[in-house]
Amino acid sequence: MSYTEEPLSTIEFQENQSKAPEELEEAIEKRLQQLNTELERYTNHADRLDYAVAVACGILSGILDAFYVGEFSLKEAHQWGSEKTEAFVTKVAQHQGYQGDDPKGAITYLAERAPHSDENIKRGFHLASDSNTNDFGGGRQHHVRDFAHHASITGLLFSVLTQFTEKCYGTNTSGAFVIVDVRDRSFIGEDVSQKLLFGIVFWFFHLVSDVAGSGKRDSEGTGIPGPILSTAKLLSATPLFKNQVNDQDNREFSVFISKLFNGTYFGERDESGKLIPLRFDFRTELGVYCHVGKQALPVLLNEVCVRAFYMIRRFTMEVVEKQVHRFTDLEKLDWTCIKPSGNRTIDRMLTVASVTFTLADTTDAALHAAIESGGNWVIFSGRFVARYNYVGAGRAAVAIVKEVSNEKKEAQLIHERMILMEAKADLMFQHLQEFKKQLNERLTAYLVEDIEAFLEGFNNINAGLRSNDSNLVIQGNVTIQQALGREAQFTNQDEFDDLMDSDLPLQF
Repeated sequence: MSYTEEPLSTIEFQENQSKAPEELEEAIEKRLQQLNTELERYTNHADRLDYAVAVACGILSGILDAFYVGEFSLKEAHQWGSEKTEAFVTKVAQHQGYQGDDPKGAITYLAERAPHSDENIKRGFHLASDSNTNDFGGGRQHHVRDFAHHASITGLLFSVLTQFTEKCYGTNTSGAFVIVDVRDRSFIGEDVSQKLLFGIVFWFFHLVSDVAGSGKRDSEGTGIPGPILSTAKLLSATPLFKNQVNDQDNREFSVFISKLFNGTYFGERDESGKLIPLRFDFRTELGVYCHVGKQALPVLLNEVCVRAFYMIRRFTMEVVEKQVHRFTDLEKLDWTCIKPSGNRTIDRMLTVASVTFTLADTTDAALHAAIESGGNWVIFSGRFVARYNYVGAGRAAVAIVKEVSNEKKEAQLIHERMILMEAKADLMFQHLQEFKKQLNERLTAYLVEDIEAFLEGFNNINAGLRSNDSNLVIQGNVTIQQALGREAQFTNQDEFDDLMDSDLPLQF
């Protein structure tokens, strides 16, 4: 039975009560053996050394997090993502024939001058929905409002759908879902293969040209929404947010997404009051993913260290206990006890290590935030949120949920075992009652037979004495001796006379 298998329910046990007592007793005994094995896995055997190592791993991982991961900056994430996307776009353009190494030139090359073998196809990787820019609020927002410009699976599906329906799908300026006809059919395929070419291949290369922004040297460009923002934009067009509108009759969630994409939400103003936008587009999301990956490293290290210690220690304990002295003796080891998974002990150690890591990370984030904020709670909150390790907090939450689940499972197994033990005791009591009944019956029958034998023997003796019949007296004596479990030396007068004449002793 697996570590997560559900225990036998009370209903199933009640159904088994219809079986014969022997079958029911066998089924109970079999299930009790399974429960004992399962409870062994759900029983925590961690000792002080296990807990000490788990706490130490959590603290060391927290120290690594403090020095290696550090504080998250959305601006740095955007900058890092921009550098990576520009390098990627340049490589793609060079693969398509671009001879330079300037990202802006690569973007322009892909958007306008990428060569194609088919003379009927315009130069450049374009989307059919590019001609409907004004239908989606203009060049500043159409990448987020036009679903075909989303860098996600749904964006690809809408791109292909546009090819076969000749319609564009997205939201208008108020955030409502709209479907409009394609204005320029130059990039609508004439047959299935060309539709798939435009809808898939051209879609990919067009997003590559858009992801890094603009080909203009003095402009960062609009970019494209990443998977997170794309999903949020799709949700904003659902009826779920239909009634959540502001004074201008625009959906509030859609407005929030637009502010994220155009950079006004996270943007900052310079000394002159001019807004410096910070776009939450694909480039920023890429930087966020990178930081999440950095946050995951100390969490992963914490996990690996705890599991490695558990496995090494249990292996050593098994080697000593099973007296393994050579490689051929390794088959004696119980690898289920060594494996660092699937048991309550390792789950408890991971819970302690994860919670310790989160406490250490929380302390570090709070101290840095307190020092940098100077008592300003607004700054403190911002600094704390930027430095907090959310991956570690998530891992600790998962560990706690699993620990609670394990407690619940253990309680269920103990409860079921109690029910089965009571049932087993009841069956044993029934067996004892049946044995008592049979014993009483046999004892009564035995006593009745003995009493009848004694009475018959005494009656024969009395009758023999009255009639001077020695054989009858001897017969009564034989009957009494047989009732007492003894074998008589003589059964009549002649045998008695022969015994008296012999040298055999008379037995009493």
